[in-house]
Amino acid sequence: MTKRRLPEPRELKELLRPKPLELNPTTRRLANAHTIGDLRTIARRRTPRAVFDYTDGAAEHEDSLRRARQTFRRVEFHPNILRGVDDVDLSTPILGKRSALPFAFAPTGFTRMMHHEGERAVARVAQRENIPFSLSTMGTTSIEDVAKAAPDARRWFQLYVWRDHGAGAELMARAHEAGYDTLLLTVDTPVAGARLRDVRNGLTIPPSLTLRTFLDGATHPSWWFNLLTTEPLRFASLTSSGGTVADMINKLFDPTLRLEDLTWVRETWPGKLVVKGIQHPEDARDVVKHGADAVVLSNHGGRQLDRAPVPLELLPSTVDSVGGAAEVWLDTGILSGGDIVAAIARGADACLIGRAYLYGLMAAGERGVQRCVDILRSEIVRTLQLLGVRSVAELRPTHATLR
Repeated sequence: MTKRRLPEPRELKELLRPKPLELNPTTRRLANAHTIGDLRTIARRRTPRAVFDYTDGAAEHEDSLRRARQTFRRVEFHPNILRGVDDVDLSTPILGKRSALPFAFAPTGFTRMMHHEGERAVARVAQRENIPFSLSTMGTTSIEDVAKAAPDARRWFQLYVWRDHGAGAELMARAHEAGYDTLLLTVDTPVAGARLRDVRNGLTIPPSLTLRTFLDGATHPSWWFNLLTTEPLRFASLTSSGGTVADMINKLFDPTLRLEDLTWVRETWPGKLVVKGIQHPEDARDVVKHGADAVVLSNHGGRQLDRAPVPLELLPSTVDSVGGAAEVWLDTGILSGGDIVAAIARGADACLIGRAYLYGLMAAGERGVQRCVDILRSEIVRTLQLLGVRSVAELRPTHATLR
């Protein structure tokens, strides 16, 4: 028979250790964010449905995005042991300059809709972390204001080719003058994809205060307060606004763009040139022949052509096609540091992340973006250590296979 006794006070004292009361609500929220999925959950609570869906959603049935994420889940890692992994090196060269982490912040449109701090907050985190930041043509902070907010950040500018090529040339000149060293030319958007969540939510740019959005806003008063009491929400590089995102894309962007037009961009832009939106190995080879310094395997986060190829599956054949003549980067579907490790092991030189940091931005502004980076860094370090790899440069295709 078990002998019972009453616990002594000192024993209870050891067991009862309540957490200190945290008065700062942002700190409380972020203390519960251990994964990018956790940041997504917080973001969903903190923003109106139409805003969250704009970030979270994809085109049509959203199969492209779903398949990209499922493919990362199919990765099987193959670790080695006894390799001395007490200190791992996460830095990697990206277009001739060292990045402290093997990823960069992808360009995202209408970022101040997610949180009033917008691109400035993201650029400041990039500056602190010594990783590149990309400003979108459809950004909500100007080229010059981002440069002022993060003067020491490595800044890239993402360009859509407009019907008015003169306007594109002007943007390139402004970006170069403001110290942006790389141009990301996005080529997968001749017309807008069918982003059905936006259609069903009635999302317009700027957001319109309908009965539906008013009722949703009643449960997100801080978001509406910040929207209404800070600078007007607009596209900083576009002269046209109003209507849906698809309306503006179809009105402004050039669907006649051909491979030969890449020569014009290359001759106009004096810095590094990256072509984003590659979905076929032969296209990667062709754009490199026309002057691209890097290509990004991307299906636009699943937001353009549904059932498009999965970038991670295209990676080995694209690397072979390019043959070392340019860097090969990857985006779409990345939600963890393990995903980034898998992509680099399978041949990517670097990754771009978009939704991951936007979830952080929606969750807690600049601090949320910083939390996103902290999470990814921790996951990359742990994955490398468990793989028996001491640096990003040591990753090989034998470390990650698809099953």
